[in-house]
Amino acid sequence: MEQIICKNLEIGYDRKVIMGPLNIIINEGDYWCITGANGAGKTTFIKTLLNLTPIIGGAINLQNELKQIDIGYLPQQKPYQKNFPASVEEIVRSGFLNKINIRFYYNHHEKELAKTTITKLGIAGLEKRAYGSLSGGQQQRVLLARALCASSKVIILDEPIAGLDPVATQEMYSVIRKLNQEENITIIMISHDILHATADAKQMLHFDGNGKYTITHK
Repeated sequence: MEQIICKNLEIGYDRKVIMGPLNIIINEGDYWCITGANGAGKTTFIKTLLNLTPIIGGAINLQNELKQIDIGYLPQQKPYQKNFPASVEEIVRSGFLNKINIRFYYNHHEKELAKTTITKLGIAGLEKRAYGSLSGGQQQRVLLARALCASSKVIILDEPIAGLDPVATQEMYSVIRKLNQEENITIIMISHDILHATADAKQMLHFDGNGKYTITHK
């Protein structure tokens, strides 16, 4: 089932096209790995999908009742964010903020879903811990749990294993694999770790840095 269609999409910034036209169809349950050199347009592409960067040309069409708020996002973590003064529970629950509108509280369903997601990602028992006191791998799981609270349909990840040690890296890949294979969540992930990141991916999108792209389907 089609979820996202990019039709003659041109992406860039300051009205300058750096990639396109792109013609891509992303289906439910896909696992896309996006590769390419720095500056090739990988992050610009996913930010355009997220409506964080304006489209320069063409269109992005969300299909089958998929809405913008149904797309979860795990961005690259900046150094200053590693000591963010909030608890694990607070950060995970904040994934619901785009859905609660004018409410100033989380309802019972949202609290239970956050609890279930925390358990699913193997960080149960850390709910009251300060985010800044966690290891890098634990922090990434917290952020992924937050993204899952925002959406159980499509998750976009920008370098989710950056800065993680080998053990935490493999654990993170395992979590992402299970979300895709067992829950049919569509994964769109940027990675420079071509060897390991592409092992689970079903589709590879490569930006060559010269405005061209290639798609490989397994």
